[in-house]
Order: sequence, then structure tokens, then C-alpha cells
Amino acid sequence: MAKEQLNIKERQRTSIKVPRKYTVFIHNDDFTTMDFVVLILTSVFHKSMDEAVALMLRVHHGDKAAVGTYPYDIAMTKAATASEMARAEGYPLRLSVVGE
Repeated sequence: MAKEQLNIKERQRTSIKVPRKYTVFIHNDDFTTMDFVVLILTSVFHKSMDEAVALMLRVHHGDKAAVGTYPYDIAMTKAATASEMARAEGYPLRLSVVGE
């Protein structure tokens, strides 16, 4: 019996999706100090001092401010880290994560 050799090439479709982005917001409250918000912005969100102060003032004068846009896991981790730091210091700082 002769062996038949088939030259069959299968095409596989691969589609790579760009991960959705999520924006982290810091909300204004009457109890969290401005200095602590700047600390959060510099240590957790890696903002420069000038940018952190500008964002803190935007939060202070408004209702909330966007502090960064990240993939889901990073956005949730940064929001949780900032919330834990605030709770440890006794501040009611609120952060939210919103998908684009």
C-alpha cells in the first residue's frame, strides 16, 4: 500500500484584542487632607509633585478628577491600594474605576 502524502495547510485565525482601559477617579470629601491626596497621587499613581498638586486642586474645587487610565487589573489595584492607605490613616477618601 502506497502512502499518500497530503499537503494540507490549516489556517488559524488569531485575533488580538487591545485590552479595555479603565479610568480611576478620586472624589472630593471634606475630611481627607490635601497633603494626603498629594501623597496618594505621588506614591500610588506616580505623578510628579506639580501634577499631583494640580490634580488635588481639581478634586478640591470640583466633585472628582481622573487620575489615570489603565488596564482593568492595574486600575483596580491602584484604587484598592489608595483606599487601603486612606483607611489606615482614618480618611474616607473614595476612588472609583470606570470603564471606557
